[in-house]
Formats: sequence, C-alpha cells, structure tokens
Amino acid sequence: MAKKRLRIILDTNVLYAGLYSSEGASFKILEAIEEGKLQTVLSITLLFEYEDILKRNQTTLGLSNHEIEKILDYLCLRSDHQKVYFLWRPYLSDPNDDHLLELAVASGARLIVTYNTKDFKGLERFNVKTITPKELLEELS
Repeated sequence: MAKKRLRIILDTNVLYAGLYSSEGASFKILEAIEEGKLQTVLSITLLFEYEDILKRNQTTLGLSNHEIEKILDYLCLRSDHQKVYFLWRPYLSDPNDDHLLELAVASGARLIVTYNTKDFKGLERFNVKTITPKELLEELS
C-alpha cells in the first residue's frame, strides 16, 4: 500500500527562500514536493500572493516573467486546490496570514510550513500547527 503524502500549506516565505538559494531547508522542501513526498494545498488567494512576491522580487531571484509563470503553473499542477468558504478575520497577529489558517482548516491540512511561526499563535484551537522547513525535514527523515 502506498504511503499517503503529507499535505501542507506552503507559506510564501518558504517558496521565496527555496527559489532564492539551493543551499537551505526551503529548497529541500521544494525538492520533496517535486519528488512527491509532500502534497501542497493551494487557494486562489495563496496563488496570487505567490505571484505578487515572486514578481516583486524577480530581479533578486534572477527570474523572468516567463519563468515565474512556469513556476506558478507547476505549483497549480502539483497542488490540491481548495476553495475557502468561511473567514475568521482577524484571528492571527498578522492579518496577512489569516488566509493560510483558513486554507488549512478548509482543506484539512494540519501543517503550515513557515519561517514566521510566532505569527501563528493559537492554531491549536483548529488542530493546525506551524512548522519550519528544517523541522519538517527532520520529521520526514
């Protein structure tokens, strides 16, 4: 029987870090997604956030518009798509992260992979937790 892939919400800061450097844990998370070890969950809101951050930082990342579109297309192809029908805003200390909590609850994904774990206090109420890329890699090994 095939092992079920762990479903995660990938915060934009992890995607950015993984595209910025091939040296760290974020890049290894992106590799695990490509290898099918992790299953990302994506909403329209999160996709637009990815696009905004990547395009605003495309010079730093060394990516063309075409390359960014290919990355976003790939993420759309590889991710589970989830509509969010309910909002709990504001709930988190950073209101820009509320959509990640809503996506996790709506999709049943129990992990938000982020470097900003301090911004996600109180998730236990929703049976969701945050984890850094390094911590996730340790759990996977």
